Amino acid sequence: MATERTFSILKPDATARNLTGAVNAVIEEAGLRIVAQRRIRMSDAQAKKFYEVHAERPFYGELVEFMTSGPVVVQVLEGENAVAKYREVMGATNPAQAAEGTIRQKFAKSVGENTVHGSDSLENAAIEIKQFFDEKDIVG
Repeated sequence: MATERTFSILKPDATARNLTGAVNAVIEEAGLRIVAQRRIRMSDAQAKKFYEVHAERPFYGELVEFMTSGPVVVQVLEGENAVAKYREVMGATNPAQAAEGTIRQKFAKSVGENTVHGSDSLENAAIEIKQFFDEKDIVG
């Protein structure tokens, strides 16, 4: 197994409900280490760039608006097979379909307000991490 890094965002619905500590506990209990973390207010430009892959989708504008509506917590997670592990820990996008004990099953309000984002591949993790962190920010 390989030690990897992945990227995570605790979305505005999570920070508004003071869930950072509770979500972090689930992440750490799953064996992932939080090696960088920062609370930010995502700008319109940052959100548009981050979600540009969805630019042609009907929900893009709503997604950008949501992600800029309040503070988020951006994170770098590290661990064995971190990308796959974190996707498992997050649970299905739709919280009604998320497995018991996953972040989305425990905390998500809806498909749109689903508490967290996680990278879907190692390649995207590297790209997403670079959008919010310099290597010097990551204490591994």
